Amino acid sequence: MRLSGRCLIFLAGLCSLCTTINLSAQETPNGTPVVHGYVRGVAAGLSERADLSSIFGEVAVNLSTGGQPMFFKADVRFREGWLIDDRKTEVEVKEAYAGYRSDKLDVYLGNQLVIWGRTDGFNPTDNIHSFDYFFQSPEPDDQRLGNFMLRSRFRPFGTGELELVAIPLFRPSVYRYDLFQLGEYTHFRKAQLPSASFENGSFAVRFNVELPAIGFSVSYFNGYDPFYGFSLYSFSLIPGPEIVYQPDFYRKQTIGTDVAVPLGSVVLRGEAACNLTSGYKLHRQVPNPDLTGVAGLEFGVAGATVIVQYVYTHTIDYWPLVLPVLTNPLDPLAVYDYARAQAIYEGTLFNRKIRHQQERDNYAATLTWSRSFAYDVLSVRASGYYNVTSDEFMICPEVKWKLSEALAVSARGNWMKGPEKSVFDYAGKVLGGICVALTAQF
Repeated sequence: MRLSGRCLIFLAGLCSLCTTINLSAQETPNGTPVVHGYVRGVAAGLSERADLSSIFGEVAVNLSTGGQPMFFKADVRFREGWLIDDRKTEVEVKEAYAGYRSDKLDVYLGNQLVIWGRTDGFNPTDNIHSFDYFFQSPEPDDQRLGNFMLRSRFRPFGTGELELVAIPLFRPSVYRYDLFQLGEYTHFRKAQLPSASFENGSFAVRFNVELPAIGFSVSYFNGYDPFYGFSLYSFSLIPGPEIVYQPDFYRKQTIGTDVAVPLGSVVLRGEAACNLTSGYKLHRQVPNPDLTGVAGLEFGVAGATVIVQYVYTHTIDYWPLVLPVLTNPLDPLAVYDYARAQAIYEGTLFNRKIRHQQERDNYAATLTWSRSFAYDVLSVRASGYYNVTSDEFMICPEVKWKLSEALAVSARGNWMKGPEKSVFDYAGKVLGGICVALTAQF
């Protein structure tokens, strides 16, 4: 895409305001395109690693049209500033697709965000899109990344919908393992993505039902998992110790279901998935097959909304890792074999921690409290997560204050802690702290 000089100057001027435009389009029945947007400035920092980790200005433009049969939507974001470890100017096409819509059939082609699941935050059936976990913003949904796909929805009757998704190109989530500083001699090389071919494509299908008394779905996914691990690429002791890991990808099949049942003032939610993989005994970055489930309750207390959830993962065909032992310290070959085995062990263990498979069974709980004050002028939300198995926890308070109909200031904190060498121990040093944004909408 080429932009004219005047366009670049205009965008740069908007970014320099340090304020984002969220163009959330409103559909019109006659198909007339509607443009909305926001300009915002974002500042994140106070982590253990950096006083200021992200500072940028952003412009977002959202254009869409309603009506039948033609439909299109575009969500494009321009940002400039310091993003984690480098000054960058980025153009992100979060969504850009066109399609046909009718009473019985919808067909869309282009970059899209497809979100599956009915539980809060933890969605084991949500495998269609990826995340940029290192994009810092007060809005967690900003981390979602769109992907190019062909998507169709067929409604044979009023309450049921069959959804088919075909993804020709794999787009992984963003994990900056290189920022975790796993060791003095440990480095990460650039990931090698699967080649663009039909063989490496992904597809998914879901049948979803919405009724007043219950909502539920069953789904199937076959493709590369956006949530990947890493493998040992090279190891050497001469001329000096060097361990090189490489992000690595694997295919999986996921059979899932979710349900939401309103019971008076309480909503019961559940979601479960069976993840099937192959080659996990030979390739350490491939997780074992597992069963993951989330069960939760949503209810009101003193004007606030409370969500309590239980998260459980059971690893199928689990076996404990064996810690390497140095058999002969005087034998150089034995020392090399031991050091290399230790590097493989540490990498495999961390991969298991990422997937909550360091033990056969993994137990965790989440708690979310939210409330609005002064007729939605002030909104407060606090979320907490505790993993009983790994003894890791995360606390995320959020606040949003509407200064006017078009201007708001928001802030989000992130506090992550865990035992030494745990995922939250590494991630908390980089992603912890506070993120503040001033947003002007139009």
